Amino acid sequence: MEYRELGRTGYKVSVVSFGAWAIGGSWGQVSDEDSMAALHAAVDQGINFFDTADVYGDGRSERLLARLRRERSEEIFIATKAGKRIKPQVAAGYNRENLTASIERSLKNLGTEAIDLVQLHSPPWEVYYLPEVFGILDDLVRAGKIRHYGVSVKKVEEALKAIKYPNVRTVQIIFNMFRQRPAGLFFQIAGERQIGILARVPLASGLLTGKMSAQTTFEEEDHRAFNRRGEAFDRGETFAGVDYKTGLQAVEELRPLVPASASMAQFALRWILMFDAVSCAIPGAKHPQQVRDNAAAADLPPLEDAVMDRISGIYDRWIREQVHQRW
Repeated sequence: MEYRELGRTGYKVSVVSFGAWAIGGSWGQVSDEDSMAALHAAVDQGINFFDTADVYGDGRSERLLARLRRERSEEIFIATKAGKRIKPQVAAGYNRENLTASIERSLKNLGTEAIDLVQLHSPPWEVYYLPEVFGILDDLVRAGKIRHYGVSVKKVEEALKAIKYPNVRTVQIIFNMFRQRPAGLFFQIAGERQIGILARVPLASGLLTGKMSAQTTFEEEDHRAFNRRGEAFDRGETFAGVDYKTGLQAVEELRPLVPASASMAQFALRWILMFDAVSCAIPGAKHPQQVRDNAAAADLPPLEDAVMDRISGIYDRWIREQVHQRW
């Protein structure tokens, strides 16, 4: 496993880390036993960074990670998110009372006195123009409730605005072969400001595993069944916002580029790690073998320039028009 600096947090995190949305909910059924087996497999593979949120299974994901910490002696870092429990989702709701209540609840779920990293969870656009919100987070750091904070964003523009606040340490953003825009101006400025970057939805909700087809079906509780057009939350979180049929066509063009020694999922993760600005990718997993397969991507050799160019061409031909300026 390779490790990179997570911005100015002082943490060195595994380049392939663990996204804990799937073990909380909205990805079909998963038992706590399977989830714990996946989490333990992650630690066994050298993964030391786990990303969750207070709304993943209404705290279920956080509680599973608390259990992992109790059962393992290795140092692990846990990042959670706050804000999605605020109803309605308006900027005025991001006040001291609501944010403090969210943090206190996560502290209890995680069984800790201080959270390693708290991220505002895709807040309304107006929040990025409210310095007092970031001031509340500064106060929570001073109070010892959180160690560092960052943002999880939907759009590049939100990321660029957020990192103007001096104590924002990290940005979580969708970045994969189907969502390439962050690699432009944002990565450049984030690098200059030593911002840690967490690449989420790295496999485009499974599209980039190469295992899906037009006949693939999903459980009723799976967001890939109920959120393809953004019916429940931002469309960009499901298949990275790409039309499913179009995504399958693009995957078929990518398939011949996959090294013989790798799966398509590993190839997709290795592509992300080609960008030095990225601290880590955070694929999800519900079973130990998925974790082991994901972790192995860190051992693949760098992709050749010609392959990177071919991937860019496929993105331009199939994907760019659908997503590039939208997010």
